[in-house]
Amino acid sequence: MFKKIVPVFLLTLVLIACNRKEDLKTYNDGAAVVLATSAATLAPTATDSLANVVRFSWTNPNYATDSMANKYIFQMDSAGKNFTNVNTRTIIGTRSVSFIGKEFNKFLTDRGYAFNMPVDMDVRVISSYGNNNERYTSNTLRIRATPYKTPPVVPLPASFRLWANGGAINPWSWTGAPPQPQSEFSRLDETTWAGVFRYNGGDQFLVLGQNGGSNPYDQKYAVPNNGVAGIETGGGFGFYPPGTPGGDNFKGPVAAGWYTMRMNFQTGRFTTTSFGPDALPQDLWATGDVAAYANAWVNNPPVAQKLTRLNSCEYTITLALTPGRNIKFLSVNGQWQPQFGMGATPGTLGANYGSGGDPNTIPTPAVAGTYKITVNFATNSYTIVP
Repeated sequence: MFKKIVPVFLLTLVLIACNRKEDLKTYNDGAAVVLATSAATLAPTATDSLANVVRFSWTNPNYATDSMANKYIFQMDSAGKNFTNVNTRTIIGTRSVSFIGKEFNKFLTDRGYAFNMPVDMDVRVISSYGNNNERYTSNTLRIRATPYKTPPVVPLPASFRLWANGGAINPWSWTGAPPQPQSEFSRLDETTWAGVFRYNGGDQFLVLGQNGGSNPYDQKYAVPNNGVAGIETGGGFGFYPPGTPGGDNFKGPVAAGWYTMRMNFQTGRFTTTSFGPDALPQDLWATGDVAAYANAWVNNPPVAQKLTRLNSCEYTITLALTPGRNIKFLSVNGQWQPQFGMGATPGTLGANYGSGGDPNTIPTPAVAGTYKITVNFATNSYTIVP
């Protein structure tokens, strides 16, 4: 047996030696590309929607393989954000990318940038072999772009007003005429509304463009499909008049509590975020150095200093103010908390619901006169205008 095995073993070694593979190929390193742009300042108009408004190009990374197999990832983000929330486009083989007006404009408006207001953007390119090996990051270019105005994705309500209605919104239900003003949204700008409501956990609701009337649900805003995961906190919405197929109810948050709902008709998207552990104030009073009641820092201001509630989250009052004075707001007449004043910066609202330090006072304007004061809890802000 041994004499038979040894020759076979030796023959196997010979065959293996004869089938020796060649060494793997090696390639020289490439280099990071240099990015350039055809324009550092962009201000396209609606007439440029189908025209190329900018072209980005870059140098050859000089990889060892066919350049048509090279992979490039073009990235764009808000300036100074270190590319943490990028829009990307992947290109194979070609060392440039162009954008037409409407796609570049959509990128800006989807981020919530205001029309006709310039913003700064950072762009860069990441190059690699087609299999993602040997990645290099280019230089970063900063460009300035101005979004132009486009028609809203969702038609605006004819009344320019919105109301929340349904089982999810406490304490009213499917009435068709929810109570005012607490059911109404605040209009923040031409195409954005926001409201602060207390939601019953896990229930549903609609948003209406009219309150009451014979057919209040003819002006219905809803979601295409409320079975989508995460629809409780945000997603797309649309307008569903009679005869329009689809239109599911909005789903309220799973956990009961106070939430802020924001609806952007320009993008057709909504968001629902927690208002916090404390309840939305149902009344608001001004206290402090108002002209009619100088130095009246009391926790029970007179009825003349009670703000008028405009909607679910907005309060207003007109007062005579003297320079060099200060004011605050109270939500319960006769108590110092909850108390509201100036936040980290002027115009922002600071709060003490009873478990922390009081916010700073709000200084009166430098010129004496009659001023309209507005407090908005949806934006956590206040304004004082003549």
